[in-house]
Amino acid sequence: MTTCQGSFRALLLYDVADEINLDVLRELLGVSPPTRKPEFKLPAPVYVRFERPPVVEAAETVCLSGGESFETRLKYFDYGVVSLEMERPFQCGWDELIRLTSRWIEQPEIEQKALQIVRKRMESLTQALSKPYTDWLNEVYYTVQVPPTRAAENRVVTATELLAQNGAAIAQIVRGDVNPLSPSEEREVLGSSMSYYPTDLLVAGWMAAFLYDTAEGAAPTVQLLEYTNAQLLEYRHYDEVLTRVLKRGYDSLEHGGSFLRRWRYAREATHLNALRLDITELTERSDNAIKFLSDMFYARVYQLASAKIGVNDYRHLVDEKLRTAGELYEFMVNEFRQARGFVLEVLVVIMILIEILQAFRMP
Repeated sequence: MTTCQGSFRALLLYDVADEINLDVLRELLGVSPPTRKPEFKLPAPVYVRFERPPVVEAAETVCLSGGESFETRLKYFDYGVVSLEMERPFQCGWDELIRLTSRWIEQPEIEQKALQIVRKRMESLTQALSKPYTDWLNEVYYTVQVPPTRAAENRVVTATELLAQNGAAIAQIVRGDVNPLSPSEEREVLGSSMSYYPTDLLVAGWMAAFLYDTAEGAAPTVQLLEYTNAQLLEYRHYDEVLTRVLKRGYDSLEHGGSFLRRWRYAREATHLNALRLDITELTERSDNAIKFLSDMFYARVYQLASAKIGVNDYRHLVDEKLRTAGELYEFMVNEFRQARGFVLEVLVVIMILIEILQAFRMP
């Protein structure tokens, strides 16, 4: 394969609120509820689905200063994430594709224009937002999709043959690097690959993925990669919230264990536990947004993407901080109980003293 054609996508995701009410959003946009999504091509499509399919709408075409244009669409997830997909077709040689993808990945104008589009759109959709955020966390992920091509004898080139012929170029595309990679780094990149049929291939990296598949066949994998990045975004948000909450808790403990301070621990512990439960509920909602019921291939795709993109690392951090928050809550409650017990003991002693004094005053 000396030339290839396909599609380059930039997935730009923003954490805009605790929750997006999709029913209200559909009313604002005037769209009907969607059918079950994603539509998977493998033998068990009914077993993989979004529990609450995101709302999708077309957005404006984005033109870069260099004259390149990208078709875009917006996607709204009920757990507070908005995704802007920017897509541009290409047809070029592999060397040119390496240069193009590297340039687009490093192009700050893409992120700048995407943020402008999303902020402008969200200004008219505030009614659908629950607890909107002022500062948005964001994630960016890129995909390069190349459809199966045919060899000279009109035979479809297999994934194995593609890797043998263009493995080095694929590794550079996934890394977004114009310079050739070392053999060990190339093996590392290509080691994160999967195939279901002999003529399809996924190579996933932490910031980009290469898909050798038809546009229809690649679509559900792109959706899974998008969902995985949305999860990463949510876990990053939870991690930041928990870091602030724990810091406030530690500061409260460090500012003295006086009696009055311990008495206020009940209110602080209640606030801490409410936040902990809220975050636990939100994480469960994010985790359960998509279901894998007997579809092991797409479950493995998700597991591969989660490991490469960093979802598992952030999930571990959030779980550890939730556990620490639980321990801090228990400590604060115990401190309050000790203070309350001390007050009760003092009151009992005072009552006894009053009774003794009254007994001595009796004639």
